[in-house]
Amino acid sequence: VQLVESGGGLVQPGGSRRLACAASGFQFSRFDMRWYRQVAGRERELVAGISGFHALQRNYVDSVKGRFTISRDNAKKLLYLDMNDLKPEDTAIYYCNAIYGSLRYWGQGTQVTVSS
Repeated sequence: VQLVESGGGLVQPGGSRRLACAASGFQFSRFDMRWYRQVAGRERELVAGISGFHALQRNYVDSVKGRFTISRDNAKKLLYLDMNDLKPEDTAIYYCNAIYGSLRYWGQGTQVTVSS
């Protein structure tokens, strides 16, 4: 089982970034998928989630509503997070998470830094 995030980097305030998470080794389409983020010294925060199969349910933490969009491509086994109007407080390591029943998988994370 692998989840590999990509797309992190340095971006200016107000800018945009797309994160991707490539999944392998499990039946991706069945799993609910989530993006979390973590700042050093603070708890990991759930940013966005999307349900399995037809992605009928999506949810976001209030601080990113209207700016971030979560999506998935089951055929390619990819999870995305489109981030717009980025703010310095969005700076964090972003993690991909897969959930199905008692199964939990995590990626290694990708750093996003929002700074001028």
